[in-house]
Amino acid sequence: MDITDVRVRNVAMEGKLKAYVTVTFDDAFVVHNVKVIEGDDGVFIAMPSRKTKKGEYKDVAHPINTDFRGALQERIISEYNKHINDAPIVDDNY
Repeated sequence: MDITDVRVRNVAMEGKLKAYVTVTFDDAFVVHNVKVIEGDDGVFIAMPSRKTKKGEYKDVAHPINTDFRGALQERIISEYNKHINDAPIVDDNY
């Protein structure tokens, strides 16, 4: 599976959330709202999630092995770093 497109949208607010990312796979499948978050050890990605009735957050889509997760994170962070100053800015309530 190839990552064929990564689109970064920076977040306009101060805080740990830095960007929302849309990732396209094989020009055939897209995942919206992957988050780039600033952590204590640098930036990392968080997959799109929804809040359950119990108040827990569950991923809507996610990699099922560590190799692919690492490759996905590496590609997203690379694109984020390239476009950190020129990516479109979105409201945090997106």
